[in-house]
Amino acid sequence: MAATTTASTPAAWWRLYDDPVLDDLIGQAFAANTDLRVATANLRRARAELAESGAARLPTTTVSGSAVEAQQSVSTINGPVPFRSEFYRLGFDASYEIDLYGRVGRSVEAARAYADACSAARQLAVAQRSLQLQSDSFALTVVRVAAGRDSPLDAARARAQLETTRATLPGFAADRRSALFRLSVLTGKPPTAADPRAAACTAPPILKQPLPWGDGAAMLRRRPDVRRADRQLAAATARIGVATADLYPRISLGGAVSGQGTTPGAVFSSNGFGFSIGPLISWSFPNIVAARARIEQARANTEAALATFDGTVLGALRETETSLSDYAASLDRNAALRSARIQSGEAARIVRLRYKAGAENFLAVLDAERTLATTDASLASSDAALTTAQIAVFKALGGGWEMVPAVK
Repeated sequence: MAATTTASTPAAWWRLYDDPVLDDLIGQAFAANTDLRVATANLRRARAELAESGAARLPTTTVSGSAVEAQQSVSTINGPVPFRSEFYRLGFDASYEIDLYGRVGRSVEAARAYADACSAARQLAVAQRSLQLQSDSFALTVVRVAAGRDSPLDAARARAQLETTRATLPGFAADRRSALFRLSVLTGKPPTAADPRAAACTAPPILKQPLPWGDGAAMLRRRPDVRRADRQLAAATARIGVATADLYPRISLGGAVSGQGTTPGAVFSSNGFGFSIGPLISWSFPNIVAARARIEQARANTEAALATFDGTVLGALRETETSLSDYAASLDRNAALRSARIQSGEAARIVRLRYKAGAENFLAVLDAERTLATTDASLASSDAALTTAQIAVFKALGGGWEMVPAVK
């Protein structure tokens, strides 16, 4: 099978494995992961700051209102006479003066943790199967030693191989639990609250078709780090224009509309209406030396942003080529080990038959079983490495950055 194809890589790359459990777990990671929630909050904050910057281009308004009750004395021929007055005023003044990466990281980490849990379970099952075969061989050897057909040395060798295989079981079990702990935390659950479906997985997800590669350049452009570097370069370039604008005077327009009267109704009447415009133009002359210094700073920042962009693109190319090369090598190695497993299994079967018929010594049986156990373990490890290599390619291509429908 070819390693890649020119078909486009889908945004939800994990769905290529056609594994409903994996789909659901990544959906949970998107919805509940704490780091992703922080990244989402940061994104909302950035959008709010952008909105604030955009709002600075619009008129700012001030609305004011007042109601005054006063008591005065008026001199009359009969002496001072107090009276009360009420005054209402309404005024309207106007003056006119630019870590989402959690998503990729969490999709990759959730897929990798799931694959690790399944791979460890597969390796544990292979070791247990090998242990059972070696236990049967050891029991047979004990019987043959008792009958005088084999020597105690054969039994010792069989027992040593049996215990060596048994010693691998705790490590695989621990790897499986560790992966399940990580997966639980990634999906927003306590470490011990492992998803039972993930715990029941016994084989890592493997693509059944060539990995879709598509347009390499387009794939790289959607990587979050490349997108960030591109936006940083654009922002740095824009700041040159902002700094250049400081060389010119600033103009401020102003105006006011008001209404006033001795009753609330009079505020909105034509008699109480008033307006003013002024100053029409306000000139503020800049410090030319400081403005030119800011322009030079902006240009230097742009050069640095350009260098960062170039470095990011080169790094992305290196990671992509490396991941594709590793994946192709993993695919070839996996195919060779599958062939070796078939041959090792057949050789072990024939040797056992010959041993039972008395045509082979027990050393040949031990050697064949050791080879079979080693090949089984290597193939299980290769399956795990193949899935990891596939996920590394998807990560290098920036898959999973785009917003996709949540898995329910």
